[in-house]
Amino acid sequence: MKLAVFCGSSSGNDERYQKCATEFGTFLANEGIDLVFGGGKVGLMGAVADAVLTGGGQVFGVIPASLQERELAHHGLTELEVVSGMHERKARMAELADGFVALPGGPGTMDELFEAWTWGQLGYHNKPCALYNAFGYYDHLLALVNHMAESGFLKTHHHRMLIVEDRAEALVEAIRAYEPPARKWS
Repeated sequence: MKLAVFCGSSSGNDERYQKCATEFGTFLANEGIDLVFGGGKVGLMGAVADAVLTGGGQVFGVIPASLQERELAHHGLTELEVVSGMHERKARMAELADGFVALPGGPGTMDELFEAWTWGQLGYHNKPCALYNAFGYYDHLLALVNHMAESGFLKTHHHRMLIVEDRAEALVEAIRAYEPPARKWS
């Protein structure tokens, strides 16, 4: 299995996030799960990739040429694919991955997760989308998602398709057991 992991290109201001990314990468490697990610060597992205590599796993990076040129690319990967831009990066990561996980991150992480989740709702893929809610990082976002559902903008079965766990073991177990809902307009 290959999981696309979306997370911060910075480490945040709480050292627990860096530790979480490293531990998650180690867990993936120990489970024989390969990593697909944005190809950067910085922040949580670099931490999760380094941990998977250290654990003997394979890591597939996809990075836009403009970011590679700024020397942000991680050069110790199993494979690094350079693409023209962010849209192509997200599409290629989705193509390579069997599922999607968001660790703590900022707007880019949210963009990637919400796009993958929306594609799943529309039936463009049947892959699981998950939030690793480490240390309650996503509690406020989950309150908004619940509000979307309560306000009638998110159907119950599409709400339930977003996996949320605060432990790596439970997260991967839920990903492995995932069954997609019916398409939005079937």
